[in-house]
Amino acid sequence: MLSSSIWQIIKALWPVWAILGAVLLIRLILGIAPDIIFWLIRKIKLKKRITATSRWLSDRELIWMLRGMNPAEFEDFVAKLFSKLGYETEVTGGPYDEGVDIIAERERIKYYIQCKKYHLKEVGVDELREFYGAIADHLATGKGYFITTNKFTLGAEKFAEDKPIELIDGFKLIKYIRLAEKEKK
Repeated sequence: MLSSSIWQIIKALWPVWAILGAVLLIRLILGIAPDIIFWLIRKIKLKKRITATSRWLSDRELIWMLRGMNPAEFEDFVAKLFSKLGYETEVTGGPYDEGVDIIAERERIKYYIQCKKYHLKEVGVDELREFYGAIADHLATGKGYFITTNKFTLGAEKFAEDKPIELIDGFKLIKYIRLAEKEKK
């Protein structure tokens, strides 16, 4: 008997429950919506910055833009950069890229490129060894580029000293981007 009277009270107050549910739903949407809207605006701005020239960005802004990309976007950006520098490029990156993200060619010489988009982590000797192992068979007729948005450890730099691999950290990458902008003019 008690449970049926409680049920009748709940039924009688259904408009209150509906309003409360609507208010909670609206608060949830308004709580999530700004995050979604911010994310969409950021993605749209990032796409515009990638396709537009970067000459209007400071070096620091350019580094942050590069670090804001996902790995596939960063690989595409580097491929387009090397295309602007006169290379024919093919993006091979992805989960099964066998250690090479981009193959570039210029004057019948192949260049193998590995891209690592890091915020805080430095590229270590293990990652360089893995890349060197992936391209060692091809280096008689080519060269490797290891590109990161951060920097390399001292061990990685020492490892690459006697290898045909050029290390391009974030600062050197900015120089390449500025060079490509000058050649574009």
